[in-house]
Amino acid sequence: MRALVTGAGGFVGRHLVRRLRADGWDVVPLVRDHVDLTDAVAAAAAVRSADPDVVFSLAAGRAKATAAERAATVAVNTSPWLVDALPDRCRTVVRLGSSTEYAASPEPLTEQAALEPRGFFGATKAAGSLLLQAAAAERGVRAAVLRAFQVYGPGDHPTRLVPVVLEAARSGGTVPLPSRISRRDWVWVGDVVDACVRAAADDCLPPGVVLNIGTGTQTSTEELVATAARVTGRPIATAPGAHPGRHWDTADWVCDPTAARRLLGWAPTVDLAEGLARTWAAGA
Repeated sequence: MRALVTGAGGFVGRHLVRRLRADGWDVVPLVRDHVDLTDAVAAAAAVRSADPDVVFSLAAGRAKATAAERAATVAVNTSPWLVDALPDRCRTVVRLGSSTEYAASPEPLTEQAALEPRGFFGATKAAGSLLLQAAAAERGVRAAVLRAFQVYGPGDHPTRLVPVVLEAARSGGTVPLPSRISRRDWVWVGDVVDACVRAAADDCLPPGVVLNIGTGTQTSTEELVATAARVTGRPIATAPGAHPGRHWDTADWVCDPTAARRLLGWAPTVDLAEGLARTWAAGA
């Protein structure tokens, strides 16, 4: 099986490429340094050259400080050129979406929740999901959108919360905390990768299906720091109110993973304590 992975140089992409190769897939990794995904002609040519059976669409842009950056982020996150560039042999596109495509909710989020994106990134991810579903249906290609919740694990960007917390444990630094409560559904990167692989392999999935990928358990920032201190065996100093917080932070942000269990046979296998311990042991 031949797979094209866009965003192969990113956090989840690197883990996915390793998993696919370990499983015996022929993998074509598409990384930013090799192909400019904001250039529709170059991106489409790269897809045709890869000649994949399956595409894993993981590339994501986040820059938004200028008009040019916002335009580039839209181009990457919507990838309107992707489906038309697919060879006839391609049977599946698996897109890694985002839970930020939904509005905050006091109840666990199901796939029936309205699309009310939180911020520019969430809006572009939601638009990309809808465009993929529509284009794939017209082309007769099976598409699956996996809306991942808060992914973590070894190799994440050093500015994200888990690397910041573990670096504080390692160095004796202080973790700045937001002034208001922030909870997230933390899902292990290997479990997200497993969901991607299952979605690619399952020909019985409904076309255009959307599945939420999370644990069904939410954890506050303070609880995550306490868990990290316990599994590392090191005290972690905090500075409450020292972080401005994110505009998408919310006291309730948790997945209902029922549909993924039912349709994919998928379930999270690594809880937060074990995942933090693994990430710590990996030195990341």
